[in-house]
Amino acid sequence: MRYLSLSLVLLFALLCKAETYSIDPSRQTHECGGWGVSLAWWAAQCGKWPEEQLDSLVDWLVSPDGLNYSVFRYNIGAGDDPAWTNCDPHHFSMPGGKGLRAEMEVFKDGADEDYNWNRDEAQRRVLLMIHEKRPDAVFEAFANSAPWWMTVSGCSAGAAKSTDDNLSPTMYSDFANFLVDVCTHFEEEYGIHFSTLDPFNEPMTDYWYQNGSQEGCHFSVDSQIEMVRILAAALDDSELETRVSVPDETSVAQAIQDIQAYRKAGVLPLVGQWNTHTYKGTQKEKAKLAALCDTLGIRLWQSETGDGGRGLMGNLRMAQRLVDDIRYLRPAVWCDWQYVEQNYDQWSLVTADKDWAHYSRNNNYYVRSHFSRFVPAGYRWLDIADSQGLAAVSPDGARLVYVTINVSPRDERRVTLALPDGTQLQAVYRTSQREHCQQVSAEGEALDLPPMSIITAIYSL
Repeated sequence: MRYLSLSLVLLFALLCKAETYSIDPSRQTHECGGWGVSLAWWAAQCGKWPEEQLDSLVDWLVSPDGLNYSVFRYNIGAGDDPAWTNCDPHHFSMPGGKGLRAEMEVFKDGADEDYNWNRDEAQRRVLLMIHEKRPDAVFEAFANSAPWWMTVSGCSAGAAKSTDDNLSPTMYSDFANFLVDVCTHFEEEYGIHFSTLDPFNEPMTDYWYQNGSQEGCHFSVDSQIEMVRILAAALDDSELETRVSVPDETSVAQAIQDIQAYRKAGVLPLVGQWNTHTYKGTQKEKAKLAALCDTLGIRLWQSETGDGGRGLMGNLRMAQRLVDDIRYLRPAVWCDWQYVEQNYDQWSLVTADKDWAHYSRNNNYYVRSHFSRFVPAGYRWLDIADSQGLAAVSPDGARLVYVTINVSPRDERRVTLALPDGTQLQAVYRTSQREHCQQVSAEGEALDLPPMSIITAIYSL
């Protein structure tokens, strides 16, 4: 039996490729400004839940021993023509659409109408609960489209041709004033301060068209530049300390083209924050945008992303994108798109049933917790060689966190870290096919990752 045991140990060593990485806490790259998610569209549904259910859902999202998210993007709805004059009734929920959840309410129905601040009650309820539970929360307001009555097509899903701008050329100032009015109301009425305001969402794509599946509005780069000038002036004329954030392009390559055009046009000083999505983007493109923003002295956010896939493997591949974003894009904040989805465990962190009545945390929730729970705002990211991992150090330099992934469905990973003298391992957490961000024992200095798993190791320095 002794020889058999030795043989098994040798076999394990051969099958499990040992990796060693040196981590130097002084090799810091950038600060973590927090983790976030948009409130569209899940909050418009979950905000209708009974108090006890909603309270637990928000706790899972904001509590330090939950996801520990502290950045939230409030969606200012564009609504649709109540008479459905310019599009099919409830086209958002027709086959191929995003469902009734994507039918956003707008705060006024026309240029000569009064604001109705009672609208969007469900999303507002979630926002206010977050504000109460996380006094340190950072809020951004964003719009997927201008209100339907400001558009060329009369439909908030886009223009008749998906490559055409849909905000009427006569309505730029109206749109800017509308956005500022909403932000002003929330600050005066509820004490909600939006640090940034983004008038665009994936503006240079051809996704948005009349009768489409969700609110969306194409803006050419020249139109974006004009809108930024007008919105920045409207904010200057208000009493808000809110800054313009742009452009929320779907790809990093387009975000690079935009920032170069903005710089050439001389409007970058009007922009307080550069937002990009990372649905598309190579490591090289992410590094280029990071360098541009650093050179230009502008704060960079990864403001929206998500992915399909299947089961835990899909969740871990999404985690690898997060790792690549932090390593190459180096955003101050990293945001998810959806927190809750129906009967789906990929584009969400919590899964609800078809009636939005029952809900549970899925594997994606636990995978994301390995980053957001243990690397809060204020930690500084470190430059490390592990392409599947991240490391960060606390502001006081006393705590080091290391997170790494194993996306292989068959092979195990064994990782050993070369750390400063005196470093002590405090705890190890793992999510796998059988564990959910569960504390596990670690023997010796090696960290073992079964197939399809993620691990977080916490050290005192």
